[in-house]
Amino acid sequence: MRIYIVEDDNNVMKHLSHIIIDCDLGQIVGTANDGAQAYDEILTLKPDLVLVDLLMPGKDGITLVQEVKKVTAGVQFVMISQVSSKEMIGRAYQSGVEYYISKPINALETQSVIQKVKEKINLSRTLSQIQNIFAASLEPTSEVVRDNKEEEIKRIFQKIGIVGEAGSQDIFNLVKYLHDNGKSMTDFTVKEICGKFTDQTKSMEQRIRRTATIGMTNLAHLGIEDYMNETLNEFANSLYSYEQIKVEMDYIRGKSKKRGKVNIGKFIDGLLSYCSVKI
Repeated sequence: MRIYIVEDDNNVMKHLSHIIIDCDLGQIVGTANDGAQAYDEILTLKPDLVLVDLLMPGKDGITLVQEVKKVTAGVQFVMISQVSSKEMIGRAYQSGVEYYISKPINALETQSVIQKVKEKINLSRTLSQIQNIFAASLEPTSEVVRDNKEEEIKRIFQKIGIVGEAGSQDIFNLVKYLHDNGKSMTDFTVKEICGKFTDQTKSMEQRIRRTATIGMTNLAHLGIEDYMNETLNEFANSLYSYEQIKVEMDYIRGKSKKRGKVNIGKFIDGLLSYCSVKI
């Protein structure tokens, strides 16, 4: 995997480089200390992954990601920052970032995140090859249908900022099971459907709830910034309750101590409806 690093702190740059080289995570094809220089080099070098600092003088990380994404969709981004603001993190995910690494840099976390991106890229390439193989066929195949479903769920996960969360794979498994069996969450309790996959139903349900809640929080941050935000309007009522997102907004603003609540059944069925429409 070809990796490019954008970081204005040379010590952090060296630390990241050592981790990548020592753990054999990929080839570093270039580095830059600012977003302006990085933009031109990224388009020229076409790396698979860019590790980019959120806050830099001149062109910040979010702006860089947005500008590159307008030109090419083939580059994956991981944001690096010590900023803990949920609003900023939400904006980063909205711009097209796949994962987030916190400063100070932790070698194990960095290795884990880059490995996940590597696996995702490999999977995407494999699925792309499958699509190309079957593209000439007049009859849709189950493999192509499966890919369409997976790509649609991944699109939604990325938009609401839950790609890479511990419960995202659990959620995908539930949606796939319901779709393949012609069922919905009206046929099960959350505990019952989790029992289709594990004996540790409580742990799985907690992972799913935490992940879905993170998505709601990210949407709430987008709503605080812009009530007309496209992503907020697309998913506020289809996956959540807009009223509960407004409650979460008030909590974030410090106007209330009450947090928004997530209805897991509605969340799962909402994802299922997107898959059904696309397929």
